[in-house]
Amino acid sequence: MKKDQMPDGRRAVLRLAAALGATATVGYLAADRLAAPDPPTGAAPAPQGAPGAGPAAGPQAAQAARLRPSSYRLQPMTAYAPPAFRRAVPPVRQRPFLSMSGVGRSMVLSFDDGPDPRYTPGILETLRRYECRAMFFVCGEMAVENPDLLREMAADGHVVGNHSWSHPLIPKLRPSRIRDELGSTSEVVERTLGAAPLWYRAPYGAWNRHSFEIGAELGMEPLAWTVDTLDWKEPGTGTIVRRVLDGAAPGAVVLSHDAGGDRSQSVAALRRYLPELLDAGYHITVPRR
Repeated sequence: MKKDQMPDGRRAVLRLAAALGATATVGYLAADRLAAPDPPTGAAPAPQGAPGAGPAAGPQAAQAARLRPSSYRLQPMTAYAPPAFRRAVPPVRQRPFLSMSGVGRSMVLSFDDGPDPRYTPGILETLRRYECRAMFFVCGEMAVENPDLLREMAADGHVVGNHSWSHPLIPKLRPSRIRDELGSTSEVVERTLGAAPLWYRAPYGAWNRHSFEIGAELGMEPLAWTVDTLDWKEPGTGTIVRRVLDGAAPGAVVLSHDAGGDRSQSVAALRRYLPELLDAGYHITVPRR
């Protein structure tokens, strides 16, 4: 036998070792292909103890799992996805807005305490006749009884604001009560119109720090007024008209009422001073946010 020739016994041993190695390799690859695939995008992993979930098959299986591409790279990071769009919470004010600025020869007409089926329809009819929009700061206890009037306001393009639930003196209330008064009214408006109010006005114009904070938390800005018609005193239609026309100015906000008592003078006064304001070149508008 030549020096470089391998004995038959050794050659047979090497063939057997090679065959066993190939069999083991094929078996490993086959096992890897048949392993459970990564869960589809967005699927939750099977919890421990669930059917089909068993312990790891040893160090080799653990190493193979570490070496496979991680499925999370293909999954949307839903935990960090931006939430559904919500309007940004406004800053906490220390005082309400009293007028509008930078609006040219425009004015805002506002009506508090309603809606009242005895007087609100007449105000809406006059505003509709002259194609003007206004603001209605509603009380929750009135709004919940007259949802159709709320819908009519919104359909005509008017702004529906929050005037508390029962028209209390806000500074005398605990913060929890203030939250109830404002929050309950916002809920009624949102349930009826599909959107919560963006503006609120404190009854009697009596604000405090808590009302500014809670109003901002509810997404609302505070709006007061420039011209007070004092129509709640029932001074007479002519007096109400004169007060509005005397106080007319660019950016002025006029306060009147469509509920809370006999508001027939307020309804009649609007019919007189609105066309005069328009003839004087004023544009009746509502604030934007």
